[in-house]
Amino acid sequence: MKFNLKQLFNITGESKDISYTIPESDLSDIRGYSFASPVEIKGRIYNKADVVYLDYSVDLTLLNTCDRCLREFERSYHFDFSHIVVPSVSSDNDEYIVAESESIELNDIAVTDMLLQLPTKILCREDCKGLCMVCGCDLNESECNCLNN
Repeated sequence: MKFNLKQLFNITGESKDISYTIPESDLSDIRGYSFASPVEIKGRIYNKADVVYLDYSVDLTLLNTCDRCLREFERSYHFDFSHIVVPSVSSDNDEYIVAESESIELNDIAVTDMLLQLPTKILCREDCKGLCMVCGCDLNESECNCLNN
């Protein structure tokens, strides 16, 4: 969703509330992740002492496959983010969100932030035992004697 920030850059104390969802169809291009529901974005963009801040939270539910036992499961995540938004920067700087033409595309920012926070190893539970390397038995559900022989 595109937000025009011209008024926020010009008026100290100005703010805009954010509350919308990114549908699963808009997230289908993200490889390696399946979304079980729309991603909810809630927050605020505000000008405090002539500095524009973007504070928001992301709530999402992913359809995951456990990296150890290959079981499919759903897991919900909640992340909070905070950024400073500037109209331009004089050099390469990853600390700020640059508002090209005094606007930002919050979907792109939220998806990038969200992907950087998701775990790289996804387990159905922390103590997942995985699969037997010999017979493929799910060691969370039963024991086998393959490795004991």
